[in-house]
Amino acid sequence: MTTDYPQAWERTLLPLAYEAEHRDEAPTPILVSDPALLARSYSYCASITAAHSHTFYMATGLLPHEKRRAMRALYAFCRLSDDLVDCSQEDSEALLAAWRRTVLSPTPPRDDLVAIAWADTRVHYHIPLRYTEQLIDGVGCDLRPQRYNTFEDVARYAYGVASTVGLMSMHIIGFAGEQAIPYAIKLGIALQVTNILRDVEEDWRAGRVYLPTGELRAFGLTEADLDQGLVDERWRAFLRFQIERNRRLYDEARPGIAMLSSAGRVAVAAASDLYRAILDDIEAHDYDVFGRRAHVSAWGKLRMLPSIWWHNRERTERQL
Repeated sequence: MTTDYPQAWERTLLPLAYEAEHRDEAPTPILVSDPALLARSYSYCASITAAHSHTFYMATGLLPHEKRRAMRALYAFCRLSDDLVDCSQEDSEALLAAWRRTVLSPTPPRDDLVAIAWADTRVHYHIPLRYTEQLIDGVGCDLRPQRYNTFEDVARYAYGVASTVGLMSMHIIGFAGEQAIPYAIKLGIALQVTNILRDVEEDWRAGRVYLPTGELRAFGLTEADLDQGLVDERWRAFLRFQIERNRRLYDEARPGIAMLSSAGRVAVAAASDLYRAILDDIEAHDYDVFGRRAHVSAWGKLRMLPSIWWHNRERTERQL
């Protein structure tokens, strides 16, 4: 199955991924030969994943053991990178720069369990180092308050903090070839935009607005409206527009799942569908993302898994 790319943001982002895939890199030796240290490092990453993302932890639980622990190492690397910007009480810029040096080093410190697990994962699954750099550059955008005027601007930010995660995940799961790259980029953006729509209130309190400000203005909204947290017809119309486009991104990303290794398709489909269900929850609560945080309950996620498995099997069979 093929797709075309008429939108400017897609044409801008594809070269970033191709650059990472084709950049020459020196072979990296085996980093850690201590099985006990590696096991402890991966276990620590799993605990971080379980504590911070029930959805990701549940979805990766559908993977074989080796890939499961690698995906959780990826999550821990991303989470720590993000937390250095969002949660640090110290000089975040200096901490992020030091972390960048650590994760790009061929010899991470033996007392840094996340760096050890991530380095082992990256080498074992031949994940291009450039994706690590792009993700850290992406989270670095949050060091200073920014505004994103257009959806193209939001998509560029989302590539750095989310599409790179999908592209690295593909190397862990296994994928058919470069034809899968556009779909991974699109799914990453869909997931990140879902986060943005869910976290409007939290982001506003942190001094951040990820919603396209030009589109806010087009619906007659201002940042003062975000501050008041008023859910009126303007806001409902704005969120309906955002959710419709976001669902379209999920739909357009879906064919890429069939291009993944069979062992990983259900896990990725689960992550996609469980996150997409957050949009349903926003609608079910009258588009109020100020008074509550949209979510899918643990029981709701469990109920969805059999359907996700079945529908993924049907879609894959139709596409292959």
